[in-house]
Amino acid sequence: MDSLHGKVAFITGAARGMGRNHAVRLAQRGVDIIALDLNASLDTVPYPGATPADLEETVRLVEAEDRRIVSRQADVRDADAVRAVVDDGVAELGRLDIVIPNAGIASIAPARELSLAAWHEMIDINLSGVWHAIAASLPHLRADGSGAAIVLVSSVAGQKGMANLAHYVAAKHGVVGMTKTLAAELGPENIRVNAVCPTNVDTPMVQNEFIMKLFMPDLERPTRADAEQPGSPYVQANVIPVPWIDPDDVTNAVLFLVSDAARYITGVALPVDAGFLLK
Repeated sequence: MDSLHGKVAFITGAARGMGRNHAVRLAQRGVDIIALDLNASLDTVPYPGATPADLEETVRLVEAEDRRIVSRQADVRDADAVRAVVDDGVAELGRLDIVIPNAGIASIAPARELSLAAWHEMIDINLSGVWHAIAASLPHLRADGSGAAIVLVSSVAGQKGMANLAHYVAAKHGVVGMTKTLAAELGPENIRVNAVCPTNVDTPMVQNEFIMKLFMPDLERPTRADAEQPGSPYVQANVIPVPWIDPDDVTNAVLFLVSDAARYITGVALPVDAGFLLK
C-alpha cells in the first residue's frame, strides 16, 4: 500500500493553482485533506483572488477521488482562524501528518514606489501566514509521535535577489530560513521540514495581464502565446527553454518530500526551476 494512504494533509491556499493541485494529487494517493483559502481579492494584488466557487471545486475534485475533505474560508493572517480550521479538521479526520503552507500572493514595484500596505500584506501572508499554519499544526503533529512532514513553498526568489520584488524576496528568503531552523528543531521528533523553490508556475499568479505586461512591456496586450514564443522574456529566464513549469512539476516534488522515499531528507530548499538559478 502507498506509504501516504490514510494520512491527513493540511493545505493553505487550496482553492486553486498549486494548492488545489497538491490537494488532488495527495487525494489520489489516499490522503484526506484539510483545505483553507481566503476566497477574496486583495487591494495590493494586481490579479483576482480565488473565490468560494474555486474552493468548492477543490472539494469536488478531492471527493471524486473518494477521499474526505474539510474545507474552510479563512485568512492566514488571522492566527486564531487558522488554528480553528486545523483543530476542526483534525477533530473530524482524526489526525494530521502533512502540512503544506502554500497560500501566497505576488505583486511587483520598485523599492522607491513600494507602498507600506503592499509590504505589510506581502509579509503578513507570505511569511507570517506560513508561520500561523505551522504553529496551528504543531500540537497535532506531536500528539501521534510517529513523525510528520512539512513542506513550505518558497520560490527562486527565496534563493537570490530580484529587482522590483523587495517584499516578495524578503518573505521567500524568510521561508527558507524558517525551513532550515524548523528542520533542526523538529528533527528529533521525526518531523521533517523541507521547502520547494519553483520558477514561474502556470497558475493565476503568473497568468494574468499585469504580470504579462511586466515581463513583456513592449507589447500592448501580451498574451500566453507571446510568452510561449522562443526567446520571450519568460523563456529566457530559464536554462531549460520553457516559459513556466506546470503545477504538477511542483506537486511531484512535494509528493516525494512528504513520502517515505524522502524519510531522511530534511532542511532542504529544493529548486524546481528549469535551471533559473543557474543564470
